[in-house]
Amino acid sequence: MTAGYGRTVATLGTAQLLAWASCYYLPAMLAAPMARDLGVSQPTVFAAFSAALAVSALLGPRAGAAIDRWGGRPVLMATNLCFVVGLAALAAAQGPVSLFAAWLLLGLPMGAGLYEAAFATLVRLYGHEARNGITGITLIAGFASTLSWPLTAGLEGAVGWRGACLAWAAIHLLLALPLNASLPRVAAPAAPTAVPEVPPAVPTTPPPSLWPTIVLSFVFAAAWFTTTAMATHLPQLLQAAGSTPAQAVLVGALIGPAQVAARLLDFSLLRRLHPLLSARLAAAAHPLGAALLAAMGPTAAPFFGVLHGAGAGMLTIAKGTLPLVFFGAQGYGQRQGLLVVPGRLAQALAPWLFGIALQHWGLGALALSAGLGLLALGALFLLPPVRAAAR
Repeated sequence: MTAGYGRTVATLGTAQLLAWASCYYLPAMLAAPMARDLGVSQPTVFAAFSAALAVSALLGPRAGAAIDRWGGRPVLMATNLCFVVGLAALAAAQGPVSLFAAWLLLGLPMGAGLYEAAFATLVRLYGHEARNGITGITLIAGFASTLSWPLTAGLEGAVGWRGACLAWAAIHLLLALPLNASLPRVAAPAAPTAVPEVPPAVPTTPPPSLWPTIVLSFVFAAAWFTTTAMATHLPQLLQAAGSTPAQAVLVGALIGPAQVAARLLDFSLLRRLHPLLSARLAAAAHPLGAALLAAMGPTAAPFFGVLHGAGAGMLTIAKGTLPLVFFGAQGYGQRQGLLVVPGRLAQALAPWLFGIALQHWGLGALALSAGLGLLALGALFLLPPVRAAAR
């Protein structure tokens, strides 16, 4: 790989680190002070976050098609400016209406500026050679929770939740925007192309591209539901298992490094194996961790955190590599945008639905996320074998 390729991967990974840290992980740290200050309940704050995720689901396919044609640089730069506006609006919120309005604004860059957009940007530039770069992006951005939670908590303690939102807006303007502006330009806009009906590598049993599309959409939706549920409710879940608040925070801090370690494993030891194997191992990790936590209580909390983080980390790579294996590079951005629509909707439901399950079932709420993980694992065994190019 060229030095330019490595710089592009590092740039996209760093910009993704800042993007995820400034939106996806905010509610876990700021929901309580937001709710107190605005006179609303914490579920209302999570409902506003869910509304942003629903908006992001609707925007994904259009953003992917734009990247297919124009490249990722202009799209990602625009999302940085949208993040600035949305975070500033959130800092200025005075009640439930303005709270929801701000999160709806944030849904726009969340739909066009997170992993799927970064993956599509890399594929638009490098085609099938993007596969290792996708792993590289996730290696860097995997520390988003490790960065966001302590930094956001520190900012909230020093300047309040409104100041924390403004600080993240400034980070987008001063750091993330210049990073995306430094990305390579595409040579020329590509002519709009329809997503191919029949991917050449997939066997022609009923209908050729429909079955992999259905399976991958479900697997990604299950993964995103669980990841979002844990991102918003992990401290409360671990306390329901008997952990202290301090122990819960410590376990949460393990997730980011576990994600990165699993991605390094995928990049090194598993890179010569079919990506489906990595995806199956990843899908099994959260249910295994849930079983240990249910059986052993707080003693197993660190193992649960590591297994959940490792599975989430490897599944993030699968979201980028499996569509490339099954459908190819042509129309990748639009195809990726369509595949993640169910996942974004599952994300939107996760904070609310898992919160209700946690309220009524306590630790038993893990049956919901673990059950989805097992269904995703079974679904991955139903995919037809496809020869993967060397990674």
